[in-house]
Amino acid sequence: MSSSSSSLLLSLSLFLLLSATANAAHPNFIITIVNNCPYAIWPAIQPNTGHPLLERGGFYLDKLSHRSFPGPQQLWSGRIWARTACSNSNGRFCCATGDCAGRIECAGAGGAAPASLAQFSLNQGGDLDLSSYGVSLVDGFNIPMTVTPHEGKGNCPVVGCREDLLAACPSELQLRSPAGHGPVVGCKSGCEAFGTDELCCRNNYNSPATCRPSSYSEFFKHACPATTTYAYDSPSLMHECSSPRELKVIFCQ
Repeated sequence: MSSSSSSLLLSLSLFLLLSATANAAHPNFIITIVNNCPYAIWPAIQPNTGHPLLERGGFYLDKLSHRSFPGPQQLWSGRIWARTACSNSNGRFCCATGDCAGRIECAGAGGAAPASLAQFSLNQGGDLDLSSYGVSLVDGFNIPMTVTPHEGKGNCPVVGCREDLLAACPSELQLRSPAGHGPVVGCKSGCEAFGTDELCCRNNYNSPATCRPSSYSEFFKHACPATTTYAYDSPSLMHECSSPRELKVIFCQ
């Protein structure tokens, strides 16, 4: 290889390295999941298609404890939720809410509704390196949760739902475990409970003009205004925070 080719290759390598560094997250960026509940939970993480799996997709978290792990350094999007009332008997693992195909480590599988969801689009690049986040009750509610960014710049509020909605959940939306006679463990969305196109915002109702809030989504919105409660809810509820050092997902705050 000629010296000019070597110099060109070195320059290109340096350019790519600097570009990647410029668009990377905070070099010490971490995600912390906190369980402030008086019971154990099994947090779950599902990346969107094409994005890497974090922490094998799920783990056990004892009551009043937390777990921190390195956050992605490049563009990443996905969701985090908690599985509750889980058991492992006769070689079968299952959870009353948020179950991901009977796995302890979800390995990319989604969770069963109803479940409170934290949604993320991290390290979006550019000069501000924005990370978007929000809490969604579109798939119903199973546990209070908030998202708190630390040391970010710009629009970085704490968002989510601190209220425990299970006691007030309308009877037609209640999920009980054991089914029918057990305690209420989840509060379904109108879509999950009734499956109509109108409540699910599909087919003729799949647009901002035709997908409207319902009495069921308004139940969630009234209790937890800083959440998304139906498919075309306000996009301003996804907040863009520049280069946070930590994103903390807190259950039962």
